[in-house]
Amino acid sequence: MTLMRFESAFTMETSSIKFGPGVTREVGYDMKQLGGRRVMVVTDPNLAKSEPVNIILNALRSEGIDAVLFDQVRVEPTDVSLKKAIQFAIEGKFDGFIGVGGGSSMDTAKVANLYSTYPADFLVYVNRPIGEGLPVPGLLKPLIAVPTTAGTGSETTGIAIFDFLEMHTKTVITHRALKPVMGVVDPNNTRTLPNMVAACTGMDVLSHALESLTSIPFHKRPAPEHAGLRPTYQGANPISDIWAIRAIEMVSQNIVHVINDPLDDNARSQMLLAASFAGIGFGNAGVHLPHGMSYPVARMVRDYIPEGYKTDHPIIPHGMAVILNAPAIFRFTAPANIERHLLAAKLMGVDVSDANLKDAGILLAKAIIDLMRQIGMPNGLRGVGFGPDDVDKLVAGTLPQHRITKLSPRPANTTDLKKLFLKSMVLW
Repeated sequence: MTLMRFESAFTMETSSIKFGPGVTREVGYDMKQLGGRRVMVVTDPNLAKSEPVNIILNALRSEGIDAVLFDQVRVEPTDVSLKKAIQFAIEGKFDGFIGVGGGSSMDTAKVANLYSTYPADFLVYVNRPIGEGLPVPGLLKPLIAVPTTAGTGSETTGIAIFDFLEMHTKTVITHRALKPVMGVVDPNNTRTLPNMVAACTGMDVLSHALESLTSIPFHKRPAPEHAGLRPTYQGANPISDIWAIRAIEMVSQNIVHVINDPLDDNARSQMLLAASFAGIGFGNAGVHLPHGMSYPVARMVRDYIPEGYKTDHPIIPHGMAVILNAPAIFRFTAPANIERHLLAAKLMGVDVSDANLKDAGILLAKAIIDLMRQIGMPNGLRGVGFGPDDVDKLVAGTLPQHRITKLSPRPANTTDLKKLFLKSMVLW
């Protein structure tokens, strides 16, 4: 019998980050330095005429760069919407890309870059078991990501998330080569963010960091057969921990201020930085059950449209879908790594000096729920239109997400997932 060999190494990779009020105006210079001469600017219809997009187009053109706007990104992309962007990129023969907006725009830019550089059938690069999961053949063209929400951290990661309509589920394309060359993190770009958008994206940041910190340690994962097969999501490691820990503190200390006073420039800057910090953390360590269980929640939306979202279709925003299951999940996973869960509660402001270790999951769940209530999140899955009769389908939509669910510090089988969804119906 061959003994399993466990991992003994980890990598830390991320995009270059440029941060500061007004740095969007330098994007023309940045792209010119990267060799871009004809650039596809990728955004969604709501941002097509926005100040950040106008600044980017002017900055590129002032440097003599041919800038072409693609403004048909779908908020929560699908395989269909991605294919439209891919076709635009192929026909446009671009040598550079800029994704400006939320994670949907940045992820769409990554995918357009990939398939126009290395054309292939769509499922070739899509993660298994839905796609073939083949690695990216080589380097991509330069991509600059400009976030306008403090949430996904997509400016730092090699991950693109989308709805695969045929299977009614979310899945991903992930590879280190997809990472933007640079993330331009400009606090000016989040000034007009509606409160609910800021709340949802902020919860995504928090969960990224919590999941990164509590994921299975890298040295408890099976070692790859060779270095080229080492996954992007490697499990918690000493470097990802640093970024996750700081991100949890920053979100906990600033998100309520952002919701109560959107003009609080310092709080908004801290949230935007926290998104990048958490992105660096989870982009290398990974996420686990909250994200794995969020995908069917978002995909199975019926008629829910949150306040502040301009959309022509029902939507449960990604950050909302993630956080609704999180309290139940962290109560479940805490016994597998009590110290980490207690640390997470402490980072969120909980006094744990006299805490009983066995209460770590309860304390962390309560801290999350308290924050959710302060920023106006729905009260569990019932608040976005689900009931107990939906649980079997929610579980079925979670099971294919083993790329991330296997990073949970405590394995969850079908029965466990059913219980977690049921416990997430009402949170308070």
